[in-house]
Amino acid sequence: MVRGAGLEPATPTVSRWCSTTELTARLFRSGGEITTIRALLAILFFRIRRSSEFTVLVAGIWGFSPSRKLRCEIVVNAITKPVIANVLAERYASEGMQAIWSAEGRILLEREFWIAVMKAQNELGLRIPAEAIAAYESVKYRIDVASIMQRERITRHDVKARIEEFNHLAGHEHVHKGMTSRDLTENVEQLQVFKSLLMIREKCIATLHRLRRHAEENRHIILTARTHNVAAQPSTMGKRIAMFGEEFLHSYLQLESTIAGYHVRGLKGAVGTQMDQLSLFDGDAKKVAALEDSITSHLGMTGVWTNVGQVYPRSLDFRIVATLTDLASAPSSFCKTLRLMAGHETASEGFAPGQTGSSAMPHKMNSRSCERVNGFHVILKGYLAMAAGLAGDQWNEGDVSCSVVRRVMLPDSFFALDGLFETFLTILDQMEIYPEMIAAETEHYLPFLMTTTVMMEAVKAGVGRETAHKAIKEHALATVRDLRKGAIDHNNLLDRLAADSRIGLSREALASIMENGRHETGAAGEQVDSFSARVKLLEVKYPQAVTYSPGVIL
Repeated sequence: MVRGAGLEPATPTVSRWCSTTELTARLFRSGGEITTIRALLAILFFRIRRSSEFTVLVAGIWGFSPSRKLRCEIVVNAITKPVIANVLAERYASEGMQAIWSAEGRILLEREFWIAVMKAQNELGLRIPAEAIAAYESVKYRIDVASIMQRERITRHDVKARIEEFNHLAGHEHVHKGMTSRDLTENVEQLQVFKSLLMIREKCIATLHRLRRHAEENRHIILTARTHNVAAQPSTMGKRIAMFGEEFLHSYLQLESTIAGYHVRGLKGAVGTQMDQLSLFDGDAKKVAALEDSITSHLGMTGVWTNVGQVYPRSLDFRIVATLTDLASAPSSFCKTLRLMAGHETASEGFAPGQTGSSAMPHKMNSRSCERVNGFHVILKGYLAMAAGLAGDQWNEGDVSCSVVRRVMLPDSFFALDGLFETFLTILDQMEIYPEMIAAETEHYLPFLMTTTVMMEAVKAGVGRETAHKAIKEHALATVRDLRKGAIDHNNLLDRLAADSRIGLSREALASIMENGRHETGAAGEQVDSFSARVKLLEVKYPQAVTYSPGVIL
């Protein structure tokens, strides 16, 4: 039901449940600018809940003199359709990644693609008036998603709706000649993927730069390395960072390989034979090839598929999402380890001024950003399962059964990884290492950490390996039990080993081993240097990426 006061022309009534978009179109369909009204409803109105009704107070004019201040009260006898946000995009992804995958961003890419096709077709002899191309150019930024959705409700075909909208705005009908829907959507989606991969590459370099810097800064900080989360041998904090850094470096190299080998579908027509383009150009295969080369150049990709059907192989999507999941793996392991270190008070992800760890426990400083990174990795593995479900499932030359999956999987995979990098880079910028706490932990565990060295020295002194292993194990386990029970107040494993003749080493020899353990960490330092050198080469290659700073995260 709609009530109006002095409105001209007469306002139509709304007698059924409808969405805000539908209401907008029905109220202002005749001669009005949908974009203007949508802006009114989005910006200038107030929604007041009255039991089951929404009262919308619209301040402003449509189709009337701007000097008159009119007001209409629209009462919709239903709750308007809620707007449900994409959490990955709006809460976590950067503005740059949002722009690539937004509805408006995609539509602009499609329109630019159509214009590029028209220009190339015209240059190759297919007559398309210059004024028509200019008209399309002049309106390509006039993007009204609500209007396109209205058209799609009638056509039940998203591409047809976007064709109609673009033609209506330009006043011509020259787009999409010789093309099938997949000539548009496949290439534009691949362009979105390619642009996203380049953005991810930049953040990879920024991540590697920070990992290198942290590895170098902590090269000499000796810590207790752990396997199975149990104290194992001495290592360094720098080596631990370089360990995850080198894993990430290999993931990055896979990304580079993916970018270099990413082939675009091109203009192949309904079943991949280019029949319609050949018809447009009277069977001239050279012109059709030149057209495809021109479009490939527009997209910015060097490789093009030759033998495809209506769709490019969905195994390519699987490789893309697998690459993204791979890139998330090292940061996820790093963050899980940082969470464990935070529990031992040896490191933390940082704690911003004003930040709250717990609404109940004021002292808490939780590793919530690290936990988020781990969560993103889980999400990506879920999308990888979706991509795997599409790979190897193509019927003949293709169908649209993959469409609903890819509409979710592709953008959200990039949103998730982008959000992961924004979070991880923030962690790397704010994380703190506590050398004193690390040293105290190492001193506590040092006799245990050096048991393998003790065993090697015993073997060198003529003791059988298994004999030495049995004796050392016996004393180590006894020491652990006594420490846990409070029977002793310090680690006295060295004294126990010195008193056992089976070991064959003097107390002085054992003490020397323990002392060396305070500064000997095997090849850890050289391994850090190797990682650092490889990253520096990439920093020289991509200097601008090194300076990238993440946005403010929630």
